[in-house]
Amino acid sequence: MAHRIYANELETLHECVETCNDCLESCLEEKDVQMMVDCIRLDRECAAACAFLAEAMTRDSAFVPELARACAVICKACAQECGKHKHAHCQECARVCTECASMCDRLAA
Repeated sequence: MAHRIYANELETLHECVETCNDCLESCLEEKDVQMMVDCIRLDRECAAACAFLAEAMTRDSAFVPELARACAVICKACAQECGKHKHAHCQECARVCTECASMCDRLAA
């Protein structure tokens, strides 16, 4: 039942997971991978946080607001880091993470 209540939110979280994973893989193929290390790490953290929040939502966890608060922090950090890079995959990731952070902020309220 919880998956119906949170349908739009789950879609946003899944999009963020997919986009972060795509960005991570694309960063690994950049010429200067060392320059992308922080982006790669944050992509991984953000994807994991969003996946965990989505899982908690499907269980109708009582901790959704707290998890959403943490997820928003991580999404904002990922968006900020990705936004520093000119690559299309980073810019797309920054956009999606910003949207996901906003949604998480609403859930946390």
